[in-house]
Amino acid sequence: MQSLFGNNGSETPEPVQAEVKGSIPSWLQGTLLRNGPGLFSVGNSEYNHWFDGMSLIHSFTFANGEVTYRSKFLKSDTYKRNIKADRIIVSEFGTMIYPDPCKNIFSRAFTHLTNVIPDFTDNNLINIIRYGKDYYASSEVNYMNQIDPDTLETVGKVNYRDHIAINLATAHPHYDEEGNTFNMGTAIMGLGLPKYVIFKVPANASDKGPHKPALRKVETVCSVPFRSTLFPSYYHSFGMTENYIVFVEQPFKLDIVRLATAYFRGTNWGSCLKYDKDDITLFHIINRHTGTAVSTRFYGDALVVFHHLNAYEHDGHVVCDIIAYKDSNLYEMFYMDNMKQETEAFIESNKKYSPPVCKRFVFPINVHKESPRGSNLVTLTDTTAQAVMKEDGSVYCQPDILFTGLELPGINYKFNAKNYRYFYGSRTEFSPHPNEIAKFDLVTRQHIEWHQKDCYPSEPVFVASPGATEEDDGVILSSVISPDPTVSPFMLVLNARNLTEIARATIPATVHLDLHGLFIPTAV
Repeated sequence: MQSLFGNNGSETPEPVQAEVKGSIPSWLQGTLLRNGPGLFSVGNSEYNHWFDGMSLIHSFTFANGEVTYRSKFLKSDTYKRNIKADRIIVSEFGTMIYPDPCKNIFSRAFTHLTNVIPDFTDNNLINIIRYGKDYYASSEVNYMNQIDPDTLETVGKVNYRDHIAINLATAHPHYDEEGNTFNMGTAIMGLGLPKYVIFKVPANASDKGPHKPALRKVETVCSVPFRSTLFPSYYHSFGMTENYIVFVEQPFKLDIVRLATAYFRGTNWGSCLKYDKDDITLFHIINRHTGTAVSTRFYGDALVVFHHLNAYEHDGHVVCDIIAYKDSNLYEMFYMDNMKQETEAFIESNKKYSPPVCKRFVFPINVHKESPRGSNLVTLTDTTAQAVMKEDGSVYCQPDILFTGLELPGINYKFNAKNYRYFYGSRTEFSPHPNEIAKFDLVTRQHIEWHQKDCYPSEPVFVASPGATEEDDGVILSSVISPDPTVSPFMLVLNARNLTEIARATIPATVHLDLHGLFIPTAV
């Protein structure tokens, strides 16, 4: 498995033609953009953590039954500075660089004292976000880099703080049916009162011309104050229904003081995240049209969540499906020293890490204060989730366990914020190597899988057939790599109904493992 992790990727800057086996649907027209770490060493210096690698962006373009591939490194300021110096000189989440040759100790101290948290890297390696008609490589910091989705050229860096008072933002926004983009950010001290901020970028936000990012028209929807001023919750994503935002304030927390002093203490930023197993999880339900939070205090046991599956409203309830962990050890699995172990030893050593569990929480919206204490307020008949009224009027929520062992989830996004039946994801056991694609049926509670020996698929992306009315009428796209040198990387096209292979397009180039991405249909 050493060939899957830690090796530097290379660019394929000009489109190359894939060799198609099978038949790609003629209606499949568009480009799948993928983002993830692709450069793990510069000169003689190496990153400590897989999430630190410099962004490599891939594009798979489908047209008339054919597939072309290209890739380019994101030309961020971080990338340019590191390449110019021929070594890593910009600190990342799991790799702190000492000393920083671009800032002396006094200027760094001044920055920390005035802004509380450091100025982060712009190595945006997690996802591709659409704001208005513009596309951005994104991570979870205050910077993004706009890219040209056709050429993969880096257009330029954008700072959230130039447009809205936040220090951090998620790389997993939501899009409504009008094309508006909703996202969440964290405003830490130095930007007014500390709070979580939900914001919206209108669909028509893009302006022609240089230096006119879509964020210029950002609108604040609402804000939620921190439960603890110096320990805000970490969050990677959030839920959205037709009328509500669902924010899980988990006891996986960012220590602000440790973050502000990490450089001086000789620790990396990743060590500033701490999980409090004795705390609770709060569930905030906020009307996204009025910005008003539901007054009922919904809470549950301690958990860690990175990805939401979906959320929707049904018969007076908000249903929220997430992938949860019982601890925060997953991050430790991705240190490079751990990932380079041989497979059997790696799996054995990583059985200490908790598996991902798909869980359904249900929140009755119209809670009456006179409801009997100790009663379950959930009246839906298709779930075992409970919401129990406590003596103080708060509601204790216990989940319905759906499925175990699935991550990197995806759905037919036309059913986002709606009552849905299917979700897809990558499956594995005690390892960061996803070796199966799974489809789960929420009605039958059964699943099916695609698997090929020594093949490792990326996050499955659903693309609906034109005019489809059935939720699973479409295809699943996933780029697949293998440590077997006789197996070239390929783009896999599956029938979303039964996960049978429709086609595969073998790529005559090196393709690296990625994280997340976005399918952009060709304009008709």
